[in-house]
Amino acid sequence: METLTKVTLDAQFEEFHKNNPDVYRELVRLARMMKARGHKRIGIKMLWEVLRWERAMKTTDQTEWKLNNNYTSRYARLIMENEPDLKGFFVTRGLG
Repeated sequence: METLTKVTLDAQFEEFHKNNPDVYRELVRLARMMKARGHKRIGIKMLWEVLRWERAMKTTDQTEWKLNNNYTSRYARLIMENEPDLKGFFVTRGLG
């Protein structure tokens, strides 16, 4: 049962990521801003909430900016895998 849940969440994340490439780009932008300010490691959820706030300020349609908290750890791993300058930047725990 645990494996089924993980596969389902991974599939949901992949679909969301494919349909919302701007989320990845914005998280990378925010991470690089923090790194430029001297931070060595941060939690992805801080950036997630900043992104959520920024999107809320730009739109009145709440369906346009929903961000599922279940995706944060996957974005952290994806960013660290794809962006050499951000490798090891996010604090992560094991996936359940």
